[in-house]
Amino acid sequence: MIQEEIKKVIEKVIGKNAPNFSVEVPADKSHGDYSTNVALVLAKKAGRNPLEVASEITSKIGRQPFIEKIEVAGPGFINFYLSKDFFVEQLKGINENFPKTKKPFFGAKKVIVEHTQPNPFKIFHIGHLMNNVIGESVARILAANGASVKTASYHGDVGLHVAKAVWGWAHLETKNNPAQIGVWAKAYALGSKAFDEGGEAKAQIQALNKEIYEKSDEGINELYDKGKRASIEHFEYLYKKLDSHFDYHFYESQAGEIGKKLVSENINKVFEKGENGAVIFRGENFQPKTHTRVFLNSEHLPTYEGKEIGLAFLKKVWKYDASIVVTANEQDSFFDVVEVAMGEVFPKAKGKLKHLSHGMLKLPSGKMSSRTGSIISAEELIDNVKGMVLKKATDRNLDSTTVEQIAIGAIKYSILKQSIGSEIIFDFERSVSFEGDSGPYLQYSYVRAVSVLQKAKGEKIKASFKKVPGEISGLEKMMAHFPEVVQKASQEFDPHVITLYLTELAREFNNYYAHHKIVDTADEFSSYKVALIEAFSAIMKNGLWLLGIQAPSKM
Repeated sequence: MIQEEIKKVIEKVIGKNAPNFSVEVPADKSHGDYSTNVALVLAKKAGRNPLEVASEITSKIGRQPFIEKIEVAGPGFINFYLSKDFFVEQLKGINENFPKTKKPFFGAKKVIVEHTQPNPFKIFHIGHLMNNVIGESVARILAANGASVKTASYHGDVGLHVAKAVWGWAHLETKNNPAQIGVWAKAYALGSKAFDEGGEAKAQIQALNKEIYEKSDEGINELYDKGKRASIEHFEYLYKKLDSHFDYHFYESQAGEIGKKLVSENINKVFEKGENGAVIFRGENFQPKTHTRVFLNSEHLPTYEGKEIGLAFLKKVWKYDASIVVTANEQDSFFDVVEVAMGEVFPKAKGKLKHLSHGMLKLPSGKMSSRTGSIISAEELIDNVKGMVLKKATDRNLDSTTVEQIAIGAIKYSILKQSIGSEIIFDFERSVSFEGDSGPYLQYSYVRAVSVLQKAKGEKIKASFKKVPGEISGLEKMMAHFPEVVQKASQEFDPHVITLYLTELAREFNNYYAHHKIVDTADEFSSYKVALIEAFSAIMKNGLWLLGIQAPSKM
């Protein structure tokens, strides 16, 4: 990475006791290709004039093969202008050199990323969709930075929500096939409403919950199995549609018993008995800013917290260096305590656990609730956006596969264009725009580049960097930053770093396209321009892949 090379050159000049300083791409392109604040940091420490310190450093750097010139600017920044040859060399092997670093983030080589976590018997809603989009992209980014990544999803296949759904199914006005997924959303809403109203229904659901947990009724077991199977099959259908996959699927029915055993074995070591026979973890005794939570209830059954201990054990099947869990920020407080407890039960896991929380995805009408049946499913959102794409592209003659690729790309971009901690209100109109910051805009830019390459092939103009123009454009410079952008996204666990970069890159490409005739047999630099577009198409395709967005062949 050129940033690291520049930093090494500076550190060589100022010595071993170099302070922390930054080497960044300046927002204003007139300030060079990279800029550093090292002189400002050193001057403050020594009580000297930053401009004098900056001048001393630049005079000692000497000639470097990749640097064209160095300037001291402003209050003491040092600006680096890289050579034309450097940028051309960077682009020559852009396909082969798609970011693969030797040092994955914080040294982790084997990483497990848990995300999505839809529960059987309930709808795969827009919250699961958001989590899936973020988790899949994070996993791909980490893999691109050299980590060996496994993905996992955790499903609540036992618990009160299951009992509510099963009770609701039995009380639907019309009998339905339990192997059909659609019936279970209605059943859950009906059961949840009945439970909240209390009375006999609540008692029946509580009793049913125990029967499901104990598997004591053959008829209920059969109904449960059909419902769970229908849910899992539906989830797999959606994963395929979203172009995501999982190496492992874990279930609460597995984790619960293991968690109960592990918590019980660690009473008076990590956990302690609280009121009414419950087993608790006093998090504040281990980590000051945490709090107390119950891990086994008064009936000695594992709570969600206790089940997480069992899940941590199940994950050990993949001997990871880091375990990342992606959830909505509503669960921040939960994981603040659970991660500490996990570290005490499994000391070797300390420092390897990371909770990555994201904001909520909301529609203009607000947040939806599965308890009332007014939830918006992932499929509903996708279908709505597909309808808008068709309206926008009536003259484009798009096939159904391409329409779905564009719609899902529009949704994913809308989720990933902001830092993952942000709340997102989904803007339908903006999401399907073929211009500006949108998924379709990136996809269309890629398709345009592919079209140029096809035209060049027809004119028999081959891509080549042998003959380079006297000056290079902003497109070459921006493309050269791609490896650093991917590395930064990994370090920050945030795909929006790539999303923003690709949007700026697409603008740069479209500006270049508008001002240059690329395919021209009479132009001695046409082969170079074609090579440039070939590199752009490779970066855009790889970048879209990192975001989980399909690159259509035509639009």
